[in-house]
Amino acid sequence: MAYMALYRKLRPRNFSEVLGQRAIVRTLKNQLSSGRVSHAYLFCGTRGTGKTSVAKIFARAVNCLDPRDGEPCGVCRVCVDILERRSVNVVEIDAASNNGVDNIRDIREEVKYPPTEGKYRVYIIDEVHMLSTGAFNALLKTLEEPPEHIIFILATTDPQKLPATILSRCQRYDFRRVGAGEQTAAMRAFIDSEGLNVTDEALRYIADISDGAMRDALSLLDQCISFYADEGITLEKVLALTGAVDPAKFFEFTEFVASGDSASAIETIQRLVMDGRDISQFVADMIQHFRNLMVAAAVEKRTAALDYSPERVQRYREQGRKIPNYLLISFVNNFSLLQNQIKYAANPRVLLEVAVIKLCSPAGDENLPAVFARMSQMEEKLRALEAARIENPPAAAPTEPPKPISPPTASKEKAVPEDIQNVIKHWLDFINCFDNALKGILRQCKVGYLEGGILQIVCTNTGSKDYLTSKQNIIKDNLSQNYHKEFNLSFSLAEDYEAEHKRLYGKKDLFEDIQSKINMKIEEWE
Repeated sequence: MAYMALYRKLRPRNFSEVLGQRAIVRTLKNQLSSGRVSHAYLFCGTRGTGKTSVAKIFARAVNCLDPRDGEPCGVCRVCVDILERRSVNVVEIDAASNNGVDNIRDIREEVKYPPTEGKYRVYIIDEVHMLSTGAFNALLKTLEEPPEHIIFILATTDPQKLPATILSRCQRYDFRRVGAGEQTAAMRAFIDSEGLNVTDEALRYIADISDGAMRDALSLLDQCISFYADEGITLEKVLALTGAVDPAKFFEFTEFVASGDSASAIETIQRLVMDGRDISQFVADMIQHFRNLMVAAAVEKRTAALDYSPERVQRYREQGRKIPNYLLISFVNNFSLLQNQIKYAANPRVLLEVAVIKLCSPAGDENLPAVFARMSQMEEKLRALEAARIENPPAAAPTEPPKPISPPTASKEKAVPEDIQNVIKHWLDFINCFDNALKGILRQCKVGYLEGGILQIVCTNTGSKDYLTSKQNIIKDNLSQNYHKEFNLSFSLAEDYEAEHKRLYGKKDLFEDIQSKINMKIEEWE
């Protein structure tokens, strides 16, 4: 007998063998037991979750000569004919290649005839979303009121592409992804029955990268068994076959990037390339790793969102708590952008190294996560200096006689609208007096004037507004030193400022002149 692929060999033959779809299986079995069978079903879900397998089991169950509690017996002549694909009562149609109006017209002619054996003729239309608009229209009336002996089962991975008129005429069942634990247990049962040697870590990794698709997991297991026919299959061998990286490397690589150790991070990439690992797979795995760190740090109790061993979840939680959340978000954003760029790159390694160096030294990056990262680094240095000062206090300076108290200086004049307009005109020159962190945020803000002698600083988001509000005394002092006037400041969001400007003056202040100057200035800096 010719060799049969593992995912075909282990295809479930009754409802009890279906993995991960307990609610759907129970509903279908209850319908079969009570005789409340519908005329049209829609099975939705990602690839490899059992849509076609459940459809075939259901087709046998409704025609079985000796059903047992909603299950097909598997031994009667009807069940055997359907299993061996000899029955004309079960018709499987691939809508990807039979998507025209003529194909549906053929079905409309065929449904007039009763089944040759059994109660129903079952039409299983796979990837039904591939049907053309004309084909859907041709199917509509038949699907709405088919003959009593006809059942339609539509299967699709993309239900949103189906017309609402089709959706409303079907009972819809959404197939969920199969959990990694269920996949591992099913593969372990097969491995033990075959007498093969596969470690639990290897099976668990195969289940993890299958992304909930049992067919993908079995295909990869089949490939591993073929490649390592007479050897034991370990995690290292599965990683070598798939071009993936040991999960322990993800924790190590994250430590390097979070601490700014670009040299060690580049060395890690060099070892991965020399070991023949796939850069694209590594980037995808790193995005998943950063996501796991954020979830583990945010959720105290064990959750289904982290379907890993308790030891690994604890390790995620420990590392996730050490790295600020905004840094992890920045890592995810940068690696997601990198993932899209790698698809069209001739040398993905160079792009990965550039992204890693950029993350390790965010001084040249002006986006808010990078600014916050630099602020965090400066705060860490200040805390270290303060701790050193407390541990080793400076020697006491010699006492000096008290100096005479100088008379208080006269307060400066209040800024008038002309002074505020002058500040607005020279805003970009003025903000150069601040450090990089504050200057980077002020550069993203706009300035304006409404009334009352107040300089309006218009922020792009709430985070910038809160940060600048905490630094308003520094901004006031610099304004006073540069323009010799006392300024009043107000911080607002762009939408609030525009609404108030329109209320006072009847139109929005679009900052056209200022924005054009900002753009020209940025071009000069670049």
